[in-house]
Amino acid sequence: MANIELHPAQRDELEVIENLMQFYMHDFSEWLPLKLAEHGFFSIQPKIDYWRHPATRPFLIQVDGELAGFVTADNETHIAGAEHNIGYFFIARRFRGQGVAQFVISALLSQIPGQWQIFHIDANLPAQRFWARLIPLLSDGHFTLQQREVDGYPCTFYGLRTPFSVA
Repeated sequence: MANIELHPAQRDELEVIENLMQFYMHDFSEWLPLKLAEHGFFSIQPKIDYWRHPATRPFLIQVDGELAGFVTADNETHIAGAEHNIGYFFIARRFRGQGVAQFVISALLSQIPGQWQIFHIDANLPAQRFWARLIPLLSDGHFTLQQREVDGYPCTFYGLRTPFSVA
């Protein structure tokens, strides 16, 4: 079994997340009309205001001591009553399908109690399958589900509260 770690990113590690954002954008270009700039990278504006926001909590993911991705929690919510949102979530491809993502989400939600919003664009079928399987499992079936558009794209929103009640 791999040793999976989720640790809060320090200020000097935010550049690592900004670098990984290129791979995140690459993945999303399959479902959104994202274009490479002339210099061969996706044009990503530095997220200085995002990192400075008190509700933004960036985390790096390591598997067996190796960088494997990142996740951010923030308060950029779209559904009523939600306090927390998963802003960005990226796992490098070679670590997918091994339980890393499930471990990370479980750890993240257990570290930050409250009402959560988790959403995905519906065109992202791997995310659709992942969340549809994981949310009922983590929440013991206690979640809400709603459809709405974000920036013109149909999305599925899950609402759930942590810590999860143990029945």
